[in-house]
Amino acid sequence: MSDWQPSATIERLTQRAALFAYIRHFFQQLNVLEVDTPVMSQCAVSDPFIDSFELDYSPVVGGDTQKYYLQTSPEYAMKRLLAAGSGAIYQMGKVFRNGECGRRHNPEFTMLEWYQPGYDDQQLMDEVEALVQPVLGLTSIERVTYSDLFMRYLRFRPEQAELAELVAETKKHVDIELEDDDPDTWLNLLLSHVIEPQLVHVDAIFVTDYPASQAALAKVRLNGTGEQVAARFELFIKGVELANGYHELTDHQEQARRLQADQAQRGSLGLPQRPLDDRLVDALAAGLPDCAGVALGVDRLLMLASDASSIAEVIPFDHTRA
Repeated sequence: MSDWQPSATIERLTQRAALFAYIRHFFQQLNVLEVDTPVMSQCAVSDPFIDSFELDYSPVVGGDTQKYYLQTSPEYAMKRLLAAGSGAIYQMGKVFRNGECGRRHNPEFTMLEWYQPGYDDQQLMDEVEALVQPVLGLTSIERVTYSDLFMRYLRFRPEQAELAELVAETKKHVDIELEDDDPDTWLNLLLSHVIEPQLVHVDAIFVTDYPASQAALAKVRLNGTGEQVAARFELFIKGVELANGYHELTDHQEQARRLQADQAQRGSLGLPQRPLDDRLVDALAAGLPDCAGVALGVDRLLMLASDASSIAEVIPFDHTRA
């Protein structure tokens, strides 16, 4: 095939258009407002494991430039809208992540993100399930805690394991030379390299109650056994991570602390120090409503629905043809 041609067939692009229409109708029926926030921002994501594209903006051609970043998620801007009184909102649009390409990744991809004031993560899972069930032909989606998932596939509970045990267990399964005293490093390796490959045999599963140390931008709460856990879930379809949702953090001081902790971790890993979005902290200080939010990969959803083998097969032009 010549490289001027699309990477997806016209039939798949027709399916893509139908999926977009279905998603918009779904939210219209729920009276959720569609928004479109800027793709360029003066600030970058704080997550050390997501890399932003940088670009130089000049108000006059050839003049002084200002650094901007292509957004990896519309989350920060959407939370500013929520704090301004938008009510329930959703956005479906392009986001950009550097260093991510492969069968399930394209550096430019379409993300669906939405927020429901008054919801917690359990209620939002119900809504995610309602959205994806007709698309994927699912009858139900299992829900299992992070701790129970590790017990099911690795026969131990992560909250009860010592660091040395996590290291030893990882090296039993993964050929890796690594020194790291952060338990989450080893838990992430076990999840991605040992557990997720076994989830290909599971049609659909929500993983809930992540360790509190992996809360990202989610609230932390006590579970039924008194352990602190993140009010967070991920949806896996046949081993493919499709969605990541939170009962959103609303404490502006804790938000500022987590942004600074991310920045410190970026420094310890030798990653660039990029501007943090203090406007997000200001929005939370002004009053982010209690809400739950989720991000879902639309291209991956279409991959799964159409039984495509790669993301290139469901987007008009993958990055090699862009």
